[in-house]
Amino acid sequence: MKETLKNLLKGYNMLLYFAGSMIMSEPTEECVIDFLTNGTLRKLPVSSSNPRFIEAAALLRDSCTDNKNCMEMLKEDYFRLFSAAGLHLAPAYESAYAKNDYYSGNPSEKVTGFYKAYGWDSRSRVKTADDHLGIELLFLTRLIDKYSQLDDDPCCREMEKEIQRFIGKHLLSWIPEWNYDIQENAHTVCYKGIGTLIYACMEDISNIFFKN
Repeated sequence: MKETLKNLLKGYNMLLYFAGSMIMSEPTEECVIDFLTNGTLRKLPVSSSNPRFIEAAALLRDSCTDNKNCMEMLKEDYFRLFSAAGLHLAPAYESAYAKNDYYSGNPSEKVTGFYKAYGWDSRSRVKTADDHLGIELLFLTRLIDKYSQLDDDPCCREMEKEIQRFIGKHLLSWIPEWNYDIQENAHTVCYKGIGTLIYACMEDISNIFFKN
């Protein structure tokens, strides 16, 4: 595998780690300082010609310009958008957007089967349902890491198909609608940017593996 592709995927994984952490739990000061206040996300680790990615980059560059009030505003937005104790305006769960006939029984059973097929478990899943977007993004980063370690062409091709299958079935199948809710209901530019970034990254990563 070419080193340039490995570095590109590493950059996308970095973005997914950040985005996943911001929707998984209430934003922490450390995360905000590392990624926003210090400008890490003002110069993204990857570049893309995807208009949605370009839009996300512009939104994130304009986020947290008021450092004094940034944390409070992000926490309020998190509570409104994602917290079950809040307004829950953009619940980050696949089952909240998937068709009812797809999720008969346990709302997480379909994606759980995917995890089990790879013997994957996450300590985060103890408190969070398997179909939470943060968990799904974390699993995707693990698949990408696994792919980056392969040096056998047939195995690489199979993993490319699996990554595309996971993105198509469990991410791009509902993220567009979820991101629409983010754009409609988020008060902060940061969360609008994060929603758009996640959507764009799914499109970009899927295209990368389609071409390879």
